[in-house]
Amino acid sequence: MFAIYGHPEAARLTFYGLYALQHRGQQSAGIVVTDGEHFMEKKAMGLVSEAFQEEDFSRLKGHIACGHVRYATSKNYQFADIQPFSVRYADHSFCLAYTGELLNAEKLRVQLEKEGSIFQTASHAELIMHLLVRHLHLGFEEGLIAALKQVQGAYCMVLMTEDTLVVARDPRGFQPLCLGKLGDSYIVASETCALDLMAGVYLRDVEPGEILFIGKNGLRSLKPFAPARHAHCIFEFVYFARPDSDVFGRNVYLARKRQGATLARENPEVTGEFVMSFPDSGNYPALGFSAQSKIPFEMAMIRNHYVGRTFIQPTQDMRDFGVKVKLNPVRNLVRGKEVIVVDDSIVRGTTISARVQRIRQAGASKIHALIACPPCRYPCYYGVDFSTKGELIASTHSVEEIRRALDLDSLHYLSLEGLLNSVDGSTESGYCTACFSGNYPLLPEEEPEKI
Repeated sequence: MFAIYGHPEAARLTFYGLYALQHRGQQSAGIVVTDGEHFMEKKAMGLVSEAFQEEDFSRLKGHIACGHVRYATSKNYQFADIQPFSVRYADHSFCLAYTGELLNAEKLRVQLEKEGSIFQTASHAELIMHLLVRHLHLGFEEGLIAALKQVQGAYCMVLMTEDTLVVARDPRGFQPLCLGKLGDSYIVASETCALDLMAGVYLRDVEPGEILFIGKNGLRSLKPFAPARHAHCIFEFVYFARPDSDVFGRNVYLARKRQGATLARENPEVTGEFVMSFPDSGNYPALGFSAQSKIPFEMAMIRNHYVGRTFIQPTQDMRDFGVKVKLNPVRNLVRGKEVIVVDDSIVRGTTISARVQRIRQAGASKIHALIACPPCRYPCYYGVDFSTKGELIASTHSVEEIRRALDLDSLHYLSLEGLLNSVDGSTESGYCTACFSGNYPLLPEEEPEKI
């Protein structure tokens, strides 16, 4: 998500902000802008660069804008699901951009439908909007608080009216959200890299459980929810976030390098002629492993940068295609060598399997794989596309079974303690590690349908 208040080129800056955040979602993109009275919007399937053309910005005029790139965790998507989600109610316009996963969404949806609500999409953004309008008789501020007190789970959201931006983050702070400034304009973004692109200044993170109102009188902060133990998503540091971003108060690049260094300390018996990575997310722990082990690092896999991220493609066929065309080994470098491959994670096993095969075919004599996180054994209920436990190779296979299935000479994972220490310098930190440990901060009443 990206939103800006108080800039004459709000829509164009939102385009750039979404461009910086493209790694967080590739399925669709949308921008809604207001001039203080009227909403204008543009939404489309595909990448940000495909969704918007220069002529769009001559129409998207206004000083407040809200944008969203879609990372779908369901195959049942449709154009109507593209965010921001806009409605007009009681002579007022609202739009909502949302990321996360509501654990009680289905229960709330059934309840609202019984009370007469009609849903046009399956998105949780529309669900939140229905809850809001049901409580507007309390006034906008109290109505929003009442609506958010009904939802359980992970969310970051930006709600835009004709003249105000409202920003909210769930009490456990599962996903990152930051606040910045560009001159006199306020910016809200999922990651700090979006601020850097436009030379914005980072002010602080939106705090867990905080609601921020941004309007003509500046900022106003409310904290209406009971305090909860923080549960920041540790997978942001493993895979999701851009390495040049700071999330949850920590730099991603440095955390990933420390993950690699910790891998080397935990596995001193692993040796080879050089360390290599699967670009790009494997680069940083590989550099850390190389520096700690004193084994040289080589860029033995070359990435085609015109292919998107395979993990967040919505269908398996698309993932398989992306794996085949995304990376190519440097055969003369790999041939006859014992190599150490450092990668960020193994989720389904499809991606790394194809890549290991490519290295074997290039002539590597031995392949040792080191993974910069623990085995992913449990599904995520908070917005990451670990849809079911059965899709996770580590949920049904031991490390030795995975090693054999992937045709590796050895396979080593970073310990959970090593990951937490690499990220936060402590194992007593407020991170959600449920995908590794099975210790869920919140449990759904039933298996959620991913939207």
